[in-house]
Amino acid sequence: MNQKELLDKLEELEWEDFEVKEAKNSIPKSSFETVSAFSNTNGGWLVFGIKEDGRGYNITGVEDAEKIEQDFTTALRGEKFNQKIIATCNKYLIEGKNVLAFYIPASEKRPVYFNSRKNTFIRTGSGDQRATDAEIDAMYRDSAFGTKDKELTDFTFENLDRKTIEDYKTYLQNVNPEHRYNKLSTEALLEKLQAIVDGKVTIGGLLVFGTEDNINRLLTDFRIDYLEIPGTSYSNAPTRYSYRLSEEENLFRFYFSIFERLIKKIDLPFTLRADGFATDRQPQLIAIREALVNLLMHSDYFSPMKPRIRVFLDRIEFMNPGALPKDLESIMKEDFTMPRNPTVARIFRVIRLSENAGSGFDKMFGGWKSYYEVEPKVSGEVDYYKIVFPLERATEIRDSNAPVNAPVNAPVNAPVKLTISEEEILGLIENDINITYDTIAESLGKNRTTIMRNIKKLKDRGILTRIGSDKTGHWVVTRK
Repeated sequence: MNQKELLDKLEELEWEDFEVKEAKNSIPKSSFETVSAFSNTNGGWLVFGIKEDGRGYNITGVEDAEKIEQDFTTALRGEKFNQKIIATCNKYLIEGKNVLAFYIPASEKRPVYFNSRKNTFIRTGSGDQRATDAEIDAMYRDSAFGTKDKELTDFTFENLDRKTIEDYKTYLQNVNPEHRYNKLSTEALLEKLQAIVDGKVTIGGLLVFGTEDNINRLLTDFRIDYLEIPGTSYSNAPTRYSYRLSEEENLFRFYFSIFERLIKKIDLPFTLRADGFATDRQPQLIAIREALVNLLMHSDYFSPMKPRIRVFLDRIEFMNPGALPKDLESIMKEDFTMPRNPTVARIFRVIRLSENAGSGFDKMFGGWKSYYEVEPKVSGEVDYYKIVFPLERATEIRDSNAPVNAPVNAPVNAPVKLTISEEEILGLIENDINITYDTIAESLGKNRTTIMRNIKKLKDRGILTRIGSDKTGHWVVTRK
């Protein structure tokens, strides 16, 4: 950070990677909270010699800059913190006063605290916040990123679910008949997959091939929580959920049960290959598959949170317990390949349910945008991250409000341009006011969720009304 960037920072209202302290004669105690917070999140700049005054900042300067710098860096590298912190320091002369700017890097070993564990802080917004016990525990688990699911359990081959193993072998034979693993015995296959090591089942092997009872002996309340909500939020949905996935034996079973539901929630135009067979090489399908496998490979199964998928009418949300190993920009730029659960990842990659290289984020983002014209959104905190996939295409959102070429000052009662899908839906309803969602979906070759989403938009705009209950009522079309 150069002097201009420093001064520019002072003009910003909020920032997550920048903190000022007066520190005129000594190091403020609150500085160590900020060091812990930056170390436990994404790093940042801690600046001495600037005083925050309401919503403004005054350059106060540091009187003995050399001593302050020496004392501070010594504290960071000494016994005060549980991890040594190597900070870089820049010195500026602003308005004739010395200002010190220390860059505190994000630590690869977390949590970072001073004096005792209770002094563990995280960065939220533009402030430092004391971490909860749950967040601290999550950091400790993150410190074992990429190694936890390789640990051995007390279970052996006899404790695994034979039907799952046989189904896995059959699937491998079907999707990759030339793979050398097809010639192996069952136990040899599991050893190659690192599901079994030295006769013991690994945590990853148990998660994919174990029985529900045995997995629950290792974990608390093992499940992937999958819900379908018939609204755009819990508050506007007529019921809390219309479908909830029941318990499954293991991750292999969860994958297929969930994927079977998800493919009905996204737009999948029917296309044929040159040989006349339907193709599944549609980018939005690959994107949602990668998102599901990403959740299975990267979730922290020892967290009190549970991996969660929520399907609303306008979006699909994947919530992963456990933070991302790096910031999203670095993951995309470097094509980061290290999953939290490498054994789980290996097992799924062998049967081609995930990319052999890379994180899959490029497939998620590029694939979804190529069809829906908008990228998924990623957010998160120290103990989770969430990926949201919008189910409305950018052109559909635009068309649902006004004609594409409508002038800005168009009258309020101007005719509203309908999309082709909306016109088709209204045509079917005008021919049969008692028609059901399922019949519309079947007639148009679309999934039920897409039809519900389009009908909701028509109702919101006053073009379509439902009179009576879902079972005994009928539709009324009011074309403007």
